[in-house]
Amino acid sequence: MSQARTTIIDLSRLALAHGEGKRLDVPVELDPFELAGQTYVANPASPTVRLEVSRPSGGFAFRLRFPVHIEGPCMRCLEPAALDLEVESREVDQSATDDPELRSPYVEDDELDIGRWAHDATLLALPTRLLCRPDCAGLCPVCGESLNDADPADHEHDSGKDPRWAALDNLKLE
Repeated sequence: MSQARTTIIDLSRLALAHGEGKRLDVPVELDPFELAGQTYVANPASPTVRLEVSRPSGGFAFRLRFPVHIEGPCMRCLEPAALDLEVESREVDQSATDDPELRSPYVEDDELDIGRWAHDATLLALPTRLLCRPDCAGLCPVCGESLNDADPADHEHDSGKDPRWAALDNLKLE
């Protein structure tokens, strides 16, 4: 799996007092995503993300939002597929605690790695299946042809038992 490119925001340079906040529009590089051995890419590869930073007492609160268009092979038939996503993610980083739930993995020494966060947020926003169309029928398990536009009569393959599984017929389950 590829490593997301680094885009760092120096939080100390924002000079936020407690209770203040800022909104920034930042371009980030989204590396291609590897899922189940297939590559999916963002188009454009450098979307502009909206970052909202606020300074509650003891740390920072972050909100990240951006639209992204993802392209790659359909997970059922391998034809080209595309998806438009609205990515939204929130993080909290409270520096005065040891509680891992209140520490962001994207903040280290007052630096926010927004590139890695945008990459991870996009990956988490993806559906479990990226399909070329909602009713994608996939590939024929016997011949491997796409079933989307195929005539069902062409895929009535011999359905005899596979001899490699014959030993299971002798198995007695109680």
